[in-house]
Amino acid sequence: MERIGAQEAGAANVPLPALAGPVQALTVAGQLIEQLRVLEDMKSAISGLQAKIAVAFDQAQRQVQAEAGVPASERGRGVAAQVALARRESPNRGSRLLGFAKALVTEMPRTLAALDSGQLNEWRATLLVRETACLSAEDRCAVDEELAADSGTFDGAGDRSIVAAAKAAAYRRDPRSVTQRAARAASERHVSLRPAPDTMAILTALLPVAQGVAAYKALAQSADSARSGGDDRSRGQVMADTLVERLIGTSGGVGRLELQLVMTDRTLFQGDSEPARLSGYGIVPGGWARALVGEGGGAGINAGGPSPSSSELQAASGQGGSGSKGHNYDVYLRRLYTAPASGELVAMDTRSRLFPGGLRRFIETRDAVCRTPYCDAPIRHIDHVVPWHSGGPTSLNNGAGLCEQCNHTKESPGWSSTTVTALPMHSMDVRTPTGHTYRSKAPPLPGTALH
Repeated sequence: MERIGAQEAGAANVPLPALAGPVQALTVAGQLIEQLRVLEDMKSAISGLQAKIAVAFDQAQRQVQAEAGVPASERGRGVAAQVALARRESPNRGSRLLGFAKALVTEMPRTLAALDSGQLNEWRATLLVRETACLSAEDRCAVDEELAADSGTFDGAGDRSIVAAAKAAAYRRDPRSVTQRAARAASERHVSLRPAPDTMAILTALLPVAQGVAAYKALAQSADSARSGGDDRSRGQVMADTLVERLIGTSGGVGRLELQLVMTDRTLFQGDSEPARLSGYGIVPGGWARALVGEGGGAGINAGGPSPSSSELQAASGQGGSGSKGHNYDVYLRRLYTAPASGELVAMDTRSRLFPGGLRRFIETRDAVCRTPYCDAPIRHIDHVVPWHSGGPTSLNNGAGLCEQCNHTKESPGWSSTTVTALPMHSMDVRTPTGHTYRSKAPPLPGTALH
C-alpha cells in the first residue's frame, strides 16, 4: 500500500516538460496516456482490495458482536455505516458497497480477479454483480465462471454489452428467478427528488412499465391537445406544467403545501446578492428567492422586536405566521435569530404556532439534512444526540436531525454521539464501535460565512 501511495503521489506531481518539437510532443503525449492507463489499473486494483478489506471487517465485527452476546439476527448491524464513514460516503452508498464486496469475494472470484488486474473497473464489476443479484450463490458462481471476466471477455465492451451478456447468462442459468425478479421489481416503486442546476429539480418516479408508459402518454396527449389549441409553450413545457397541476391541484402555484425558504433580511428587503436556501433543494440565488416571494403578492412582518438587521427571515407558503395573500399562494414570514459572531441559529419567532413541534421545526431549519457525516438524506427523525435513557435532555443543543437509517444505526451496540460545545456552530462527534470519531457541523445559514 505504501508503494501504491508513493506511485500515486509521484504521478500527481509529474511536471509537464517544455516541448521542443513535434517528435518530442508525440513522445510526451504517449507517456502521459500510459500513465493514465497505469493509474486506471491501480484504481481497479485498489477497488478490489477495498472489497476484500470490507468483507474481512464485516467478519471481524460479526465475531466481536457474537462474543458480546448479540443475537445472530442482529449481527452485522452498523457495519455498512462504518464502511461508509471510512470511505467518506453516505450510509446508503456504504450498504451498496458492502453488498458489492460480499458478492465479489464470496461468489464471483473471476470478476474480482478481473478487477484486481484492471480488466474491469469498479463500475463495470458492479454491473455484473447487479445483474446476477437474483441468483443463488451456486448459480451466481456458475455465471461468473461462464462470463470469465478475467480472461479478457469484456475487452473493448461498453456498459450495455456487459449488462446484456450478464442478463443473458443469468436467464440461461435460472429463468424462473429472473422472471420472479421482474415481478418483485414492482414492490420497489418510488418517487425521488434531486437538485438540478439553475434552480431546477428532477422529480423521478420508478413505476411498473405499463403505468409509466400510460402516465407519459397521458401527459403527451394533454400537451398535444393544448398545442393544437394554440398554446405557445413547447410540448415539454406543457407536459411538465400539466404534471405539476395534476399532482398539486393548482395551476402554477403550490397549493396548501409548505415550502421553507430561508434568506437574510438584506436579501429580501434590500436586494442583497446573498443566496437563500430552499428546504429539500439547497442553495438558490437571492433574486430567484425574491421573485418567488413576490409571486405570492408580497409579505409583511409584525412590528416590534429587534431591527431587521439582526434577524433572518423565513418565507414559507402555507399556514402560520403573518402575511398577505397573493394570486397563487400565501407568503408568511417567521423571524430566525442568529448569533452575530458565528451565525448560529439561536432563536425563532414564536408568533406562528399552527404547526406543533416548534423545537422540531427549529432543528430542521438549522440542520437542513441528516447530520451523519457524508449523509445528505432528508431529515426524517429528530432525536437526542445523547440518548434520553442515558440522561440526555430534550433540548436544542442535544437534538439533531437524522434520516431513518442513521437514526436506527446510532442505536446499535458500540455507537455513541456527543455534542461539541467549544465550536461556534452546533457540532457533534459520532463515535463508531472501532473507536473512530467523525465530526458533524450544522451547515451555515444564508448570510453566514463558512467556518
